Amino acid sequence: MKRISLAISALMLLASCSGVREETFMYPDYSGVTVPCNIAPLNFHYNDTRATTCFKAGNLSETFHGRKVVWNGRKWKKMLEAAKGDSIYVHSSATGDWAIAVSADSIDRYLTYRLIEPGYEVWDRVEIRERDITSFEERALCDWQHTGNSCMNCHIHKGNASMFYLRGKGGGAIFAVGNQVRKLNLKNDEMTSGTVYGELHPSGRWGIFSTNKIIPAFHTLGSRRLEVFDTASDLTVADFSGRHMLNDPRYARKDVFETFPCFSSDGRYVFYCSADTVALPGNIENLRYSILCTRFDDENGSLGPDIVTVWDAGKHKASACHPKASPDGKWLMFTRADYGTFPIWHRECDLCLIDLNSGDEVSMDGVNSDVSDTYHSWSSNSRWFVFASKRDDGQYGKPFICHIGEDGRCSKPFVLPQRDPRHYEKTLKSYNIPDLGIGPAPYDAEVTGALQGAEAEVFD
Repeated sequence: MKRISLAISALMLLASCSGVREETFMYPDYSGVTVPCNIAPLNFHYNDTRATTCFKAGNLSETFHGRKVVWNGRKWKKMLEAAKGDSIYVHSSATGDWAIAVSADSIDRYLTYRLIEPGYEVWDRVEIRERDITSFEERALCDWQHTGNSCMNCHIHKGNASMFYLRGKGGGAIFAVGNQVRKLNLKNDEMTSGTVYGELHPSGRWGIFSTNKIIPAFHTLGSRRLEVFDTASDLTVADFSGRHMLNDPRYARKDVFETFPCFSSDGRYVFYCSADTVALPGNIENLRYSILCTRFDDENGSLGPDIVTVWDAGKHKASACHPKASPDGKWLMFTRADYGTFPIWHRECDLCLIDLNSGDEVSMDGVNSDVSDTYHSWSSNSRWFVFASKRDDGQYGKPFICHIGEDGRCSKPFVLPQRDPRHYEKTLKSYNIPDLGIGPAPYDAEVTGALQGAEAEVFD
């Protein structure tokens, strides 16, 4: 009941800010949003009143009576098509007139996320699920039932390739290109640990990863619950074809932390976060990561000798993590916090955007909230991104979708639609690391469960 009360309070604030009368707010708040032309129905409900709600686009109209607005899928698709490049105009007897802009830009069809409790003491019944966001179809890619309640995390997509880690006994990296699914042991004797954070190269042959020794610690500050930091972290390159780990001592220095690497859109560069080491945990508030860049040779998998600073932590007096380059090569989005490398429980944590052509930072004030906004993923056409936000109640992360124009202007974010408009009020799981993909993964929970007992391919 406490969580429900918190959610209601947050929703009242959102409704007030969007111009909806406090006594008749709706959830989710879809007023004034921009949506893809292939999104699932925007079902919602009024919290404390019955209403008549009329939708119009072109020659089409649809009217609902009552507390809930729940669309027939076929009628919704017709409404979207009629409004493509324009808007669906809405009149509500409860909230007045508003509109939903329907962009001609589509969004990648598949969204993968981990469902996990938003706590820090324990986890239980974790699963990675894949949602078709043009409908409400959802399936498990890996779950607790098929893996003996093991943990799983760090799922990533790139083109027709995907990967995630199955942890614990019989674990390994589950890697797929096309319909080929492999279980890999991405570690050799030179590495600090197995691979942790990273990204796949556009070619599918390479992966760039960090190896991290990760320590969780509770905060003495009442406003923050948990801090997670590295005591060591380096970069490494995986050659999936040759089954080699390429470790460069220039990117494995003991006096520097290197983490969260990603490729540029063309695969010719690697962006990553770097910080000078400090005594931890005592000096955690002085740990700030810059974003650096170096060349990548896709012939032999080597990292370049020259390193360029893209975003300077000292200049901004803040810390960066999770950089992701847009597929069109124009933007670099990352997460900024006051310090550290684990932003989930940092309320000040915001998304930031850099124009890679000019080096200028673009305002995202209309996107960010007063709680954690992070873990973003780009659609393949670079017109949409999805990110995890706790803006509804401060506790549970949910996937929010946002349109970005060619000029970097972003629309009002909206939460991933659900069949039941009260879905988010009922679920006790956070949507962790939402990641977009152009196609479905070539495996499911039964397949990945069976792989737990298989031998992992060894990398040297």
